[in-house]
Amino acid sequence: MPITPSKNIWMNGEMVAWDDAKIHVLSHSLHYGMGVFEGIRTYATDDGPAVFRLTDHIKRLHNSAKILNMPMPYSVAEIVEACKLVVRDSGLPECYVRPIAYFGYGEIGLSVADCTTELAIAAWPWGAYLGDAALTEGVSLKISSWARHDHNILPPASKTTGNYANSTLAKMEALNAGYDEAVMLNRAGMVSECTGENLFAATEDRLVTPPLSSGALPGITQDSVICIARDIGIDVTVAELARSDLYIAEEVFVCGTAAEVSAVNSVDDRMLRCPGPRTLAIAEAYAEVVRGRNDRYKTWNEHVHE
Repeated sequence: MPITPSKNIWMNGEMVAWDDAKIHVLSHSLHYGMGVFEGIRTYATDDGPAVFRLTDHIKRLHNSAKILNMPMPYSVAEIVEACKLVVRDSGLPECYVRPIAYFGYGEIGLSVADCTTELAIAAWPWGAYLGDAALTEGVSLKISSWARHDHNILPPASKTTGNYANSTLAKMEALNAGYDEAVMLNRAGMVSECTGENLFAATEDRLVTPPLSSGALPGITQDSVICIARDIGIDVTVAELARSDLYIAEEVFVCGTAAEVSAVNSVDDRMLRCPGPRTLAIAEAYAEVVRGRNDRYKTWNEHVHE
């Protein structure tokens, strides 16, 4: 989906005009994928724009950097305030927010000893990642031939830019084969996640979502869905799934900041009930929560004009 430019981008403490927000072509992370990022959504609420679970996202950004041994030049609180500033500056009632930390110019070898950590934050309008009909009509999934990397190759607990080469290969394979999204298995053949979303499968009495040990990113939307599902009386278990579990599931959905809650209509051409009742119930509850209409989760809505 093409980016619709906003006004400015925050770069290392300064607001820079969108078209002037540039980095050197020899920046270390451009060559070696040593960057960390987050995807965050701002929603319109009755009290103005609110960034959903902003502090949790920035804590994960810090954790990702720590896993890579990347020094962070700004605290969690400072980055939270910078994100709010970017959203206020954009004037957008709803938008997608992208903070990214990367090693800049200074060392072209694999060592980062002479590189400083740079930080940029952008915001722009972005619709449903998997399409406007992803909830009502569902998306088709393909089991990818590309295995998900594991904890001793590239740590999946870190939202690292270089990790997404793996996801991009799987995504392109699925799209070129006529599917909407890919499911990635780990090297043991168990379900890990999709290329940019966590996955849930519904059985007779519960929802199941793969754990971090399967190679899945610990998703903030995934955690939100678990909390919301349990709150409305749906049992959720974090456990391993085999590909065959997806084929025979009563319903399947994926979730992520960009994709929100999206129904799945098929996996490897095995048709599924779509959208299923639990998918719809969770999607409807999630839509209320992110827009500040559920007092139980009010603290997840971080208002930019406070």
